[in-house]
Amino acid sequence: MKLPVYLYGHPVLRQECADITPDYPDLKKLVADMFETMYASEGVGLAGPQIGRADRIVVIDADPVGDTFPECKGRKFALINPEVEVLDGDPVSRSEGCLSLPGISEDVKRVEHIRLRWLDEDFQPREEEISGFLARIVQHECDHLEGALYVDHLSPLRKQFIRGKLHNIISGKTRCDYPAKYAPKKKK
Repeated sequence: MKLPVYLYGHPVLRQECADITPDYPDLKKLVADMFETMYASEGVGLAGPQIGRADRIVVIDADPVGDTFPECKGRKFALINPEVEVLDGDPVSRSEGCLSLPGISEDVKRVEHIRLRWLDEDFQPREEEISGFLARIVQHECDHLEGALYVDHLSPLRKQFIRGKLHNIISGKTRCDYPAKYAPKKKK
């Protein structure tokens, strides 16, 4: 089932997420719904808060960018309770976008070598060193689980430049090609 993507300004996007336990109800269905939502929205990653759940879950299918970034070829996985450890390397600046911030993309500095620990859908522990653009995707999605968005990594000057676009998302003036949930209107 396609779920609405929660857009910038919605409070759930700023919540720190709770761990998922083995008794989490309908986890496999949630993972399937998240993949379906991500594909319908033409994304390569989707985190729990982006569908209104403050739970530590991420789905990624980086294969669509595999021709440009070979480390992404064939990489599809669900991450339960992921943990990212930054390894070596200087941060590299690349353009990022986000389904929760439609119509905006900005250059963000991130390291390109991480260690990722997570549980798979069967709650089996996994660990892997990840590099390149795939490491960027993982970091971007895991930021969501901490209540952070990629725009939080921007300089104050860059934030000023996109302030109007962010306001348009919050006020419901930005449209996207997928079902979306806008921030609740403030009571006057």
